[in-house]
Amino acid sequence: MTTRSKNMLMLAGVILLAVLPLLLVNGDFSGADGAAEQAISELHPNYKPWFAPLLEPPAETESMLFALQAAIGAGVIGFTIGWFKGKSSKSPSESKTYTNTNTQ
Repeated sequence: MTTRSKNMLMLAGVILLAVLPLLLVNGDFSGADGAAEQAISELHPNYKPWFAPLLEPPAETESMLFALQAAIGAGVIGFTIGWFKGKSSKSPSESKTYTNTNTQ
């Protein structure tokens, strides 16, 4: 199998992983907050929240911020793993600091 065909298969897999959940969920993106609010109102109809949020962004913005947080976290974890992997793969002579030993 050539590198190009492997790359095309991986690209198809990524596209499927992105598209299939959108097709299978049928537009129900309410999340856990909405489900918890509904469950509380069913169990205790007289319950009143202690406080209200100062700013309630639209659902799309909330999802985008959550995805951004996940991407930043994945980037930090990937960078850290790569940095340690690169640091450990250097030979001992490469990791030494070089000083000028010329004395005149």
